[in-house]
Amino acid sequence: MGRGRWRDGRGQLVVLGERDPVRVPLEIAASYRARTRGLLGRDAVTGALLLTPANSVHTFRMRMPIDVAYLDRSHKVVAVRTMRPGRLGLPRVRARHVLEAEAGAMAGWGLRVGVRVEVETEAEAEPGGVLG
Repeated sequence: MGRGRWRDGRGQLVVLGERDPVRVPLEIAASYRARTRGLLGRDAVTGALLLTPANSVHTFRMRMPIDVAYLDRSHKVVAVRTMRPGRLGLPRVRARHVLEAEAGAMAGWGLRVGVRVEVETEAEAEPGGVLG
């Protein structure tokens, strides 16, 4: 799992719950510009979006409700919320990263408080790839 600083790009989110790992397409927003843009202006999202570093989000100017999961430095989920458009989420002190997805998606993946996730970047999937 890429533990270093991630870069903007794509990869997979691996949810390590009680059942077999669930793999979800992932967009990584690590730059200020990508984090600021987030899911604004989209009508849907395939998979999840990882905002890093981040410990809070808002849904102003969003077109859809979203699930938000806050991850600590070891990538364990510390909180999960569903947010309607036009809301401001409270900062989570222990959170270092935030995952966003369409409302209802995270429950289907088994993503809840206490579950750990891994992030596999495209570079890690390539032979001889470098961690993102």
